[in-house]
Amino acid sequence: MACPVQAADFQAGPEDYRAYLSRLAPGDRLLLRGGDYGRGLPLQNLEGRADAPIVIEGPRDGPGARFIARPGANTVSLANVRHVILRHLELDGRNLPVDAVKAEGHARYAHHVTLENLHIHDHAASQQSVGISSKCPAFGWVVRGNRIERVGTGMYFGDSDGSDPFVAGLIENNHVSDTLGYSLQIKHQKSRPADLPEAEARHDTIIRRNVFAKESRTPTPPGGQTNARPNVLVGHFPVAGPGSEDRYLIHANLFWQNPGEALFQGEGNLALYNNVFVNRHGPAVRIQPHNDIPRQVEVFHNTVLARGEGVALRQREGAPEFSQRVVGNIVFAARPLLGGEQGDNVTGGLDAAERHLAKPHAELAGLDLSPRARLPKMAGRPPQAGAMHPDSQVDIDGRPRATPFPGACAPDGPSPCPRPIAGGSGAINAQ
Repeated sequence: MACPVQAADFQAGPEDYRAYLSRLAPGDRLLLRGGDYGRGLPLQNLEGRADAPIVIEGPRDGPGARFIARPGANTVSLANVRHVILRHLELDGRNLPVDAVKAEGHARYAHHVTLENLHIHDHAASQQSVGISSKCPAFGWVVRGNRIERVGTGMYFGDSDGSDPFVAGLIENNHVSDTLGYSLQIKHQKSRPADLPEAEARHDTIIRRNVFAKESRTPTPPGGQTNARPNVLVGHFPVAGPGSEDRYLIHANLFWQNPGEALFQGEGNLALYNNVFVNRHGPAVRIQPHNDIPRQVEVFHNTVLARGEGVALRQREGAPEFSQRVVGNIVFAARPLLGGEQGDNVTGGLDAAERHLAKPHAELAGLDLSPRARLPKMAGRPPQAGAMHPDSQVDIDGRPRATPFPGACAPDGPSPCPRPIAGGSGAINAQ
């Protein structure tokens, strides 16, 4: 019997790192020295294992590994890879018309990719320049602790025609700011490829503990096309067959300002809970038909401040009936609530927020949405259902919900809430 191949650590710098890429095997680590890397990171046909991923990482301390964009090629190019981890890298786009990280459209798959503690910046040649993108079937991605700023679109998963689905993703503890278009878009899905891992099973895509900030008013590009896009937009899952029971679980995020659009737009099956939405320019949450319709929808334990609509749930005329509940939210907006089965919400105009919340009109660094006085106790419990909605038993900062109370912030808890933005990634409450 042949002996198993031992995993190896390779150390490399800007002059020789490319020589190691094609030889990486399960369990290998490519440890990059600090410096400027100008020849990209093309990763093709790399097969790690769940128990032995291939890891490429820069230094945790001291001078970092900075990849500088070059014309005509995406900086990190992924094709036919599995169980690959990239971490502690800086991707400087120099505003060239390329993407920072892309699972390429010609690839058959890119599965179990982890992108962690990346600093992606200055990819803003147009809205089509993306920080992290997938254009092939992508299963089991983890996108964690990244800082993405001054880009066209922060993250874009899937394809515009509903092909190349992004399935079972975990997007957590990221800080996305100063985008021309979306902070995050996950495209709708027409069908589930039969060769996708666990294709017949139900999967959740989880979006938690991120900051999605579009405070800056981006200029209109030449030709008059508008860059007005929601901070986050999620499209529907397959409407029948495998994947049709998948869900988005979107919780404990901070959605901060948008001069031209809503903070969030979604359809399909989704649960939106324990989030903070602040938009002093316009609407906050729009759940409405886009490429399909809203289906199973739960909106609970959110705190919403908006100049326009607070939470609006619209349905296409003649659509089948689904459970669509809006329960236990605090919403201060010009038009607080529209649609859905409503209950135990605290609502009022935007000006009323100051009477009920500690510092609702402060800038981000000073924001505190802790209740000033005890709000009405909820008559019933929202649709937490334990494991069906992870972390729904705590507030946005992880404090237990001993009694049912509305909004994202626990009463009688320490201020401020949400807690100040954490260090490197800028994500809130990075537990």
